[in-house]
Amino acid sequence: QVQLVESGGGLVQAGGSLTLSCTYSGRAFSNYDMGWFRQAPGKEREFVSQISWSGGNTYYADAVKGRFTISRDNAKNTVYLQMNSLEPENTAVYYCARGRYLYWSRISQTMAEYGSWGQGTQVTVSS
Repeated sequence: QVQLVESGGGLVQAGGSLTLSCTYSGRAFSNYDMGWFRQAPGKEREFVSQISWSGGNTYYADAVKGRFTISRDNAKNTVYLQMNSLEPENTAVYYCARGRYLYWSRISQTMAEYGSWGQGTQVTVSS
């Protein structure tokens, strides 16, 4: 049984930084790609970033390239999202998710490509 628990969200001023963490419980964390999505009020959930199972490949939505960094520590079963230069438009609930397929590494930007989800953590950026 897979469980994903996000933490690190909160209230931050525009221009500030936050680091989100997602702790994974279950089998074979190191064999799966991991992703971050977000959902702003009244909007659909959207892709933010993905890291391959080995950590060797990372992908970002255009809106966050250069400001957000995804990483993982397979020894700790944890994936991180470092968010810098935050903007009010980044206000959303952030979700981590485990890729659906073993040893995937190809970019996966749709929710259907992820099989397990956390409960989300709120990030609020004030102007």
